[in-house]
Amino acid sequence: MTQKYEYKVAIYREPLLGSIFLKNSKVNPVRYTEFLNKNAAEGWRVRTMERETRRELIFFKREAFVTILEREVS
Repeated sequence: MTQKYEYKVAIYREPLLGSIFLKNSKVNPVRYTEFLNKNAAEGWRVRTMERETRRELIFFKREAFVTILEREVS
């Protein structure tokens, strides 16, 4: 029998205030780990991810992770 999967795209980014006050906001590894563990508890696993830097309000940069999650559907 063929296994079926569902997918979810999750964008994780830090709050904008860090960008405003520090001019550049990096992803906090502890908070990102908590985000991943929360999704793993719901049965999701990371299929792939990519880091990107996004401009906010013209002058500020904010780092984000675009994460593709997958879980088996029964």
